[in-house]
Amino acid sequence: MEQVKIVLCGMVMIFILSGCATTGGKTTQDKRQSILSMRNEVLSELYKVHPQARAEIAAAPGYAVFSNVNINIIFASFGGGYGVVNDNKTGRPVFMKMGEVGIGLGLGVKDFRAVFIFHDRTTLTKFINSGWEFGGHADAAAKAGDKGAAVGGEALIDGITIYQLTKSGLALQATVKGTKYWKDDELN
Repeated sequence: MEQVKIVLCGMVMIFILSGCATTGGKTTQDKRQSILSMRNEVLSELYKVHPQARAEIAAAPGYAVFSNVNINIIFASFGGGYGVVNDNKTGRPVFMKMGEVGIGLGLGVKDFRAVFIFHDRTTLTKFINSGWEFGGHADAAAKAGDKGAAVGGEALIDGITIYQLTKSGLALQATVKGTKYWKDDELN
């Protein structure tokens, strides 16, 4: 019964905090512009922290930038967000959503951005058309604005380099998660 309460609390917190991971604007065009602005801000920050990422993105078939809010309550983890995939050949953005759920030890809330760099066209196309799922995550974050620090960084998984930039939060977690990415029907 206690675990059910924890899961229900987590779901309530997701809905309460989902405003942190929603696009701005009321119209479809406003929402698209909000996501593209988020992308530009995240890339600017990434290039300051990891200057080599600029050349990696320029040489890649494409890249994606996502904004995500994650909540951990003891044995359960929930998250959601939005983002955009850019095909460097066509220049066409594909707007996407994401959601995650997991189990493991953790406590806290974290607002972070992720940049995916696709190293081959097949992986890029598969991500856009089928989404992507993965699991296993461990990190620590204590950050508010420019104050504090977060452990994250860079990972290479299945032909994709992933950079994570924590915006704010207080979290300590070691979880196994399932994360799903899919096209946003409203914005594409």
